[in-house]
Amino acid sequence: MRSIPTELAERYEAEGWWTRDTLGDVLARGLASAPDAGFRVYSAVRPWSGTFRDVEHVARRLAGGLRARGVGPGDVVALQLPNWMEAAAVFWASTFLGATVVPIVHFYGRKEVGYILDSVRPRVFVAAERFGRLEYQADLAANVPVVGVVGRDFDDLLADEPMPGVVAADPASPALIAFTSGTTRDPKGVVHSHQTIGYETRQLAARYPPDRGSQLTAAPVGHFIGMLNAFLIPVLDGAPVNLADVWDPGQALALMKSDGLTVGGGATYFMTSLLDHPDFTPEHLPYMKYAGLGGAAVPAAVTTRLAELGVTVYRAYGSTEHPSITGSHWAAPEDKRLYTDGNVLPGVELRLAEDGEILSRGPDLCLGYTDPALTERVFDADGWYHTGDIGVLDEDGYLTITDRKSDIIIRGGENISALEVEEVLLGMPAVAEAAVVAAPDARLGEHAAAVLRLRPGHSAPDLDELRAHLERVGLARQKWPEELHVVADFPRTPSGKIQKFVLRRDIATPK
Repeated sequence: MRSIPTELAERYEAEGWWTRDTLGDVLARGLASAPDAGFRVYSAVRPWSGTFRDVEHVARRLAGGLRARGVGPGDVVALQLPNWMEAAAVFWASTFLGATVVPIVHFYGRKEVGYILDSVRPRVFVAAERFGRLEYQADLAANVPVVGVVGRDFDDLLADEPMPGVVAADPASPALIAFTSGTTRDPKGVVHSHQTIGYETRQLAARYPPDRGSQLTAAPVGHFIGMLNAFLIPVLDGAPVNLADVWDPGQALALMKSDGLTVGGGATYFMTSLLDHPDFTPEHLPYMKYAGLGGAAVPAAVTTRLAELGVTVYRAYGSTEHPSITGSHWAAPEDKRLYTDGNVLPGVELRLAEDGEILSRGPDLCLGYTDPALTERVFDADGWYHTGDIGVLDEDGYLTITDRKSDIIIRGGENISALEVEEVLLGMPAVAEAAVVAAPDARLGEHAAAVLRLRPGHSAPDLDELRAHLERVGLARQKWPEELHVVADFPRTPSGKIQKFVLRRDIATPK
């Protein structure tokens, strides 16, 4: 892990941004304060309805069962589950035990899941037997001591009696490892402590509009921000949890009228898919009063469209490493909310390098990566995180992201490693050179576009042939390019490197 400068740690504790609470402490207090809050899962395959008390009972039985199997502070519990009750039970049980949680997005494929499990070597792995294209593959977890499969033998892990209390753990120790695709071929494991996640949860909860209503959560809980929004923030607020295990805009619109549920933002796709659905009417707008947007590129055309419908839009900027760097308050001036990524949040420091790269540090900044070399490369001795994003600050201190140094595409909030996709494309016989870049997407913010230079004598593949190749090698579908371009040669630097910013610009320019 990175070395956090002593003066920063002392300041975070003095300001109350870091406390001595573990996530287990926070959850136990919140659950005790609102035991009768509702907890509901809208699902075609695994619906569930109950209260916080009911879910906590399952979580504490699971904690008892895992503790009897030797699981405790310092052990890793990995889970790959859709937005089901059992995902909350595993997360809550892990925090009661002081264990380190590793959420895995439920639609990650064999390649990603195998890499993650090999990287963290969990003591426990809980997965779904099957869900959509997901199917449990026992050989991936062959070296995991404790395995539970929801829909098969998960209940065998539950003790007869619930475990009382919370196991003591160091609040500065790892609480959660979130894997996200980056500039390398494999996912990056981002390590957060009880203190960094605790602060992130409190500041996110404080920024929510007080009249946001009873929200529907469909963002995958395998994303750590999705997990916080689903299983931590509502407990702090005593607010009901309403989960959907698939994003179906038609279902969301129906639930607005039948159950009074609201949708409050996320990646732009969640909002645009509602507006574009044939069932959408002005009667739904009271249930879409706010749109807190982030996690992916936020086109001005989307923010303006929402504002014209009377939706209060506010934006935020962050990453898995530093979840909340800047953000607009929902009551900030409209031009700041619609066209910038906000100003620095409490406790956060931000500065721009000479080339415009954003450097940040703050109480919600991660401890580093599971890869020490990556930690050394991205964090400096003074505690600054080098984001790889380029931005500008206006006269009021509001940030606008203008470009990206890091080679990732953010599709609907999901990071896609360009290098990973490029290496797979190079396995096609016709491809001499491949570049994958972000292209604008009206629904998702951006998507992957493949630009190919072909070998002599070969004809260009079409998009279906390209996708068939990607499916054969097992690359997760959300990483598949949605555009295909063929060039005679690439724009290059004097040293021969491909100028991806030129490709992005050319693809984004209307022809």
